Amino acid sequence: MPTFSLKPFSGSINLLLIATVLFILGACSSPKSEKPLNILILHTDQWRAQAFGYRGDPNVKTPHIDQLATVSANLYNAVSGMPVCTPHRASLMTGQHPLTHGLFMNDVQLDTAATTIAEVLAKKGYQTGYIGKWHLDGRGRSSFTPPGARRQGFQYWKALECSHNYNNSAYYTANSPEKKLWDGYDAIAQAEDAQQYIRDRAQDEQPFFLFVSWGTPHAPYRTAPQEYLDMYEPHEMQLHPNVPPEMDSMVRADLAGYYAHCTALDDQVANILQTLEETGTSDNTIILFTSDHGDLLGSHRAYKKQQPYEESIRVPMLIRHPQVSPGEYPALMNSYDIMPTLLGLSSTEIPSSVEGYDFSDYLIDQLPLPDTTTLISCVQPFGQWNRFDRGGKEYRGIVTLRYTYTRDLSGPWLLFDNQSDPYQMNNLIDQPEYADLRKNLDSLLIEKLEEQGDDFRPGMEYIHKWGYAVDAKETVPYTR
Repeated sequence: MPTFSLKPFSGSINLLLIATVLFILGACSSPKSEKPLNILILHTDQWRAQAFGYRGDPNVKTPHIDQLATVSANLYNAVSGMPVCTPHRASLMTGQHPLTHGLFMNDVQLDTAATTIAEVLAKKGYQTGYIGKWHLDGRGRSSFTPPGARRQGFQYWKALECSHNYNNSAYYTANSPEKKLWDGYDAIAQAEDAQQYIRDRAQDEQPFFLFVSWGTPHAPYRTAPQEYLDMYEPHEMQLHPNVPPEMDSMVRADLAGYYAHCTALDDQVANILQTLEETGTSDNTIILFTSDHGDLLGSHRAYKKQQPYEESIRVPMLIRHPQVSPGEYPALMNSYDIMPTLLGLSSTEIPSSVEGYDFSDYLIDQLPLPDTTTLISCVQPFGQWNRFDRGGKEYRGIVTLRYTYTRDLSGPWLLFDNQSDPYQMNNLIDQPEYADLRKNLDSLLIEKLEEQGDDFRPGMEYIHKWGYAVDAKETVPYTR
């Protein structure tokens, strides 16, 4: 991947020569004549940051993404601020916090008046495309999302609200309400469609913005193609030490299936990257590889997401850009920072509605970190694995470069030193020697919540405020 640097002139240079050189450069390579950078988002569902070879996972096989990491900015501290599908996706699209855009639960609709990244880029002349899982329309998981405002700025469309039936997966096309089926395992078919999208637009003067949204490695775990399932044996899995012994056999089986999905996706990433190379668009394309949240997979006796633990909140965040040097970057990039950062990296004006931070200057110029904290939250726990009887609860938290501190509605709840205790097995919240740290983090958390106008009330109060209909389990019901 090419990198660029500016070096000062040395020695005595005739001013006329400088003027001549600048004139020639301006005539031959005027920024107005250059095609803007394409943008490609490769987005997965429930792929925790720890589950990659480049992150040291002893089980998983991800050679192609590991290679991508060597030529990318690896924002290894990235988090999903509200680790569940719809809230994260809405924050990614709008650059706003969940209590601003109002999507703090699954299966509710993003306001059609929202200003999204696709709308901004389309107005700039980008061709926009979306392939895969949407989960922002809230009209039923198999329902047709018609062209127009409910597609939030995307023109090309092969998507479905939500399905985790990966081998019988439906989608709708741009203009037809006729439901169609992906051929075979949907992640492969969706990658093939993305490859064709790139081929069809490689020579266009207009840049493209393509969002590929895979549903895996989200459960059901053991539904990847057999060739990938055969790569992993449950008895060989090395578990996180925070998985309780009584869950051992279940977690091993699920983890083997989870990794099978991961390796299948790894191959699809390789295929898409190869298509960029073959079409000559690789060096002119910003690539973002990430996920909406992680998966606890038995850690802390829990599954899936929403909870404030590392396996839930940490996400992969790889950004490849021609002017960003590869390497590890400690920035605590959050879901709502993705939109402004991609706009910044593509020299696109950021709308005033955006609340997230633009990390583009930090990445390109390697400036000091603007902030060494970020927020995590759960406004309303919901779902089979995250209800109150499964340990789920409302919380607000702050993550620093070293610590995670969280309050629940009763007060201080969790404090972990992620450096000395990466599996978060030692809660420091009541230890006297950490009293000053707890007090400082608590004050900082309250200050940041006040800046957002978040007074941290019970989840049902927010449900009533936004007018969401919930069932007896305080969950937004949905239809297949």
